Amino acid sequence: MNDMNGRGIIRANALLTALFVISAIVAAVVFDDPWKNIAAGIALGCFAAGVIVFLWGYWTAVQRSRVDNIAVSSLYFLVDKCAPKSVARIMNGLLAVQVVVSIATASVRSSTNGEPGSTLAYGILVPMLGLGLNGLWGAFYGSFRPRRDTKIEGVPDEGPASGQDVGHD
Repeated sequence: MNDMNGRGIIRANALLTALFVISAIVAAVVFDDPWKNIAAGIALGCFAAGVIVFLWGYWTAVQRSRVDNIAVSSLYFLVDKCAPKSVARIMNGLLAVQVVVSIATASVRSSTNGEPGSTLAYGILVPMLGLGLNGLWGAFYGSFRPRRDTKIEGVPDEGPASGQDVGHD
């Protein structure tokens, strides 16, 4: 990982994923306070962080989209040569771990004291972290094709000559 761009993003993803996995598994096995509350708090924290980095990555990608042709799948799943294979494998692997662990732990303990629902269901929100960090990595370090100039010569931007309405009724 020494030669990779965005090592901080990759490490944060690995660290937070490990924290989530450990807390969710311990809470699923022990299934008692305080572990249920700790796991729920970590899951909600990962979700909140995921929303923040998702929006940050999206905003950054929108700025880049003025000069780069950015596809959503490339940005959030690091495909189509957006990222080196090693980075895409690590980041998408961590996202897959988040999905599998969240579904597994929520399924194992789907009820609490005979009543439907479990604090482990909050884990289902955690993959937002992986998507957000993928998007952040892609927005800052991803490779995208340059945007082509889509303006057609001789066509006016607006007005009667273009056939577009300009708001005059």
